[in-house]
Amino acid sequence: MPSARKTKQVLALLLLNANHLVSVPTFIEELWDDKPPASAMTTLQTYVFQLRRMIAEAVPGVGPKEILATTLNGYVLHVPPDCLDLNRYEQARTLGLRQYAAGRLHEAAHSLRTALGTWSGPALADVKTGRRLDSEVVRLHESRLTAYETCLDAELATGAHATLISELTGLTSQHPMHEPFHRQLMLALYRASRRPDALSAFQRLRTTLVNELGLEPSREVQMLHQSILSADPALDHDQVLVPR
Repeated sequence: MPSARKTKQVLALLLLNANHLVSVPTFIEELWDDKPPASAMTTLQTYVFQLRRMIAEAVPGVGPKEILATTLNGYVLHVPPDCLDLNRYEQARTLGLRQYAAGRLHEAAHSLRTALGTWSGPALADVKTGRRLDSEVVRLHESRLTAYETCLDAELATGAHATLISELTGLTSQHPMHEPFHRQLMLALYRASRRPDALSAFQRLRTTLVNELGLEPSREVQMLHQSILSADPALDHDQVLVPR
């Protein structure tokens, strides 16, 4: 991994678009936003040269220009698809979402746990990002949240509520305004015969949303709160919680 900031940005763009063209304007926007220097093209070529030198050291016997190829409009990094965590994540995530939609809940949970297991921290945590990479970080963050929510819904629907309480407690602490995790925690607590704790979880969410955003919880969460208050027997039945 290169240590220089902008060389890291170039590598990150290439890896996120592995086996696809990254155009010169895309690199320039990422590296310098709307104020590229007159030497932008030459400087970009220097970063590519540095990466090729690293590739030559890491993959001896293969021409670095074959791996990091120059095209008419930019550069392409050629990488076997199964070598990238991102590809493994997206394949397992896509499979898990399809299994969930088909009602194959145990399989969906397994696939989505596999997808989530490829993460070791926030996306591009050690890269100082520009405009292009910022949008990728947001996309990956939302993608991960969706995978997590769906995985937990699948596991709750298969009766794993008791084992999920600790994990959901941590997630609601990390994401204090993310309603789906609070909804899931409320249901898990209720199904584990911890109704007062489920109601407390709702109150914590409501207090946070009102204080931080001036908003009440969503209708879905409020309806779950009312069902918990009335001890609605329907909550005791394992089921798919939210169609996706």
